[in-house]
Amino acid sequence: MPRPSAGSHHNDKLHVKKGDTVIVLRGKHKGATGKVLLALPRDAKVVVEGVNMVTKHVKPSATNPSGGMEQREGALHASKVSLVDPETGKATRIRKAIVDGKKVRVAVASGKVID
Repeated sequence: MPRPSAGSHHNDKLHVKKGDTVIVLRGKHKGATGKVLLALPRDAKVVVEGVNMVTKHVKPSATNPSGGMEQREGALHASKVSLVDPETGKATRIRKAIVDGKKVRVAVASGKVID
């Protein structure tokens, strides 16, 4: 059974993927950089390492008998992050191009192939 969409568009594609280094463009974490730990295309959200830390109350379990409060990364909307250009280290947009018969992402600012 298909999962109900949480406000996402019909096109469930993101400009970033797991493992990419991104910079936050908006909000209280503006300017922070980190690696994408999790991409959620259906919700158009990403989880970035060390950004948007939230406190999660954890129930005691076999692995964590004491339970307690845990700091973990919260999801950000994908539009608030931009890929970091491998050449300049600044935010860049991306464009798709076909290189050697493969569709790759290319940094608009420097023209460098990202993957």
